[in-house]
Amino acid sequence: MGSGQNNNERNFNKIVSRQSTGVPPWLSKSTSPLHVHLLVGDVPFTLDRELLAARSAKIAALIRVNSQEDLSHSLGDIPPEPKTFELVARFCYGLEVHMSSKNVVPLICFAHYLMMTENHSRNNLLSKALAFFEKRVLPSWNETIKALRTMENIFQEAVNFGLVDACSESIIDKALVDPSLLGEPIKDDENVYRPNARRRLFDPEGQPDDLTMLPLQLYEPIMLEMSKRGAPSMYVAASLCTYARKWVFPMSKGSEKMSTNERNSSGEVIEAVEMLLSHERGLLPCNLLFDMLQSAIILGANPHCIYGFEARIGKQLEEATAKDLLIPCQFDTECVRRILKIFYGNYTSSDISGLITVAELLEDFLAMAASEKDLKLEAFVSLGEISSAASLGAQRSSDGIYRAVDIYLDQHRYLTESEREEVCRVLECQKMSLEACEHAAKNERLPLRVVVQVLFAGKLQLNDTITKDSDDRLGKEEAAGNEDVAKVDCGGQQVRSEMKNMCSKVMGLERECHMMRKEIGSGSSRNVKKEKVSMWRDMKRKFGCISHDMHDLNCQTKKKNM
Repeated sequence: MGSGQNNNERNFNKIVSRQSTGVPPWLSKSTSPLHVHLLVGDVPFTLDRELLAARSAKIAALIRVNSQEDLSHSLGDIPPEPKTFELVARFCYGLEVHMSSKNVVPLICFAHYLMMTENHSRNNLLSKALAFFEKRVLPSWNETIKALRTMENIFQEAVNFGLVDACSESIIDKALVDPSLLGEPIKDDENVYRPNARRRLFDPEGQPDDLTMLPLQLYEPIMLEMSKRGAPSMYVAASLCTYARKWVFPMSKGSEKMSTNERNSSGEVIEAVEMLLSHERGLLPCNLLFDMLQSAIILGANPHCIYGFEARIGKQLEEATAKDLLIPCQFDTECVRRILKIFYGNYTSSDISGLITVAELLEDFLAMAASEKDLKLEAFVSLGEISSAASLGAQRSSDGIYRAVDIYLDQHRYLTESEREEVCRVLECQKMSLEACEHAAKNERLPLRVVVQVLFAGKLQLNDTITKDSDDRLGKEEAAGNEDVAKVDCGGQQVRSEMKNMCSKVMGLERECHMMRKEIGSGSSRNVKKEKVSMWRDMKRKFGCISHDMHDLNCQTKKKNM
């Protein structure tokens, strides 16, 4: 650049200058007929008429039909980007324009608007900006994303000029060749987005731009088209997870402070994430799917979105924890039912370990929910019935459900006798272990009718135990043959003695149960209440356990040494 360049620079700075405070508008007092006045956004410009018309066919046409100096009314739809127009003005004055991925798209839109084409003037701004866009922006992943981020405020113009499609095609092609550009697959909740080594080479700080920085109107169609063209679902899921972490999770946690527009915007994002996420099992950890479900519920997403997350959770429910399930579903029994229905509907393995895991999960979930003081009786019973049903296929005892019932009764001591009986309706006493029956028999929080049922269940289990023990010992005697006959006879006498003692205990329990049932049937509730404590003590003695700790589930029946 020679002296002509320097003169143009001085003239431009003289006509287009900033206030001393560094705040627009640019000032010029000129009233020369050689100048035209424009208002770009809220910033007035006064520029050389001939220089502007020489590059812009639109300005030239307006000047020919409009002798007025102020063209603002004729250019009312001019893009409101004063910083970009300053670059246009510099170009018209023959000055160097520093293009970058952050300004080239607005420059292209301005050049289109002002008709700065090769038909009007050679080496014009539009062709220069397009050349920069094609050669310096589109070949680079990072530069293309930077260019996309500038399109939010001029989205329709960028669409009309084909710039959005060009950037989208560039991004999709690169991601199909190297899917890791989308982020590493999510293995667990701690595996946050980390760019790979190839991407870090393009950014000295190791923090290159990624797709999740784009607004939804750009991100969604790119990811949709990428999935249609066969991008690996695990990498697509990684990008979607990062997008949800960035644009949904922080919003849903502070949802009570969100405006209606913010809530709607975040709701649209979580709905888009659900729509784009494959239904393939195991793409995301169960805890992240629960976080997405919770956000969808809080943000008021549509039912299809909520059911979509429930379906994905149901397919891998055995990976969840009780805490995961409690977060979105703590009082929503229908949500739990839907997830369980999906789990059982998709469980095809002959191995029941998954069924056992889910049954344990529901028991833990029920115990956690039972400690919630706000949990209504009806909700607890409903959850208990769900847990009881889940334990059927897993061939489990009812000990876990009994533990939850005990917790609920302890946390809700204000319940009446009939209400406590309703809570205990979820118990299957015949499936409780001897240890649980022993604890229940001395549990003063249980209704009397339930204690009677537990005692009968315990009696039946004792009978079964005695019979099995007798059969086992007799089998050993037969196997021993004639060897050490005296020792075997001694062992047989010991077995018979123990059986006699156990039978006496069972008969005592039967008499106690019969008396309690008779009192209940006769309606003598007042006498029952008076004698209830003493009867519990008698039962404790019968079981050989006198501890007053109601929470000790490990209380063992005293037995003689074998």
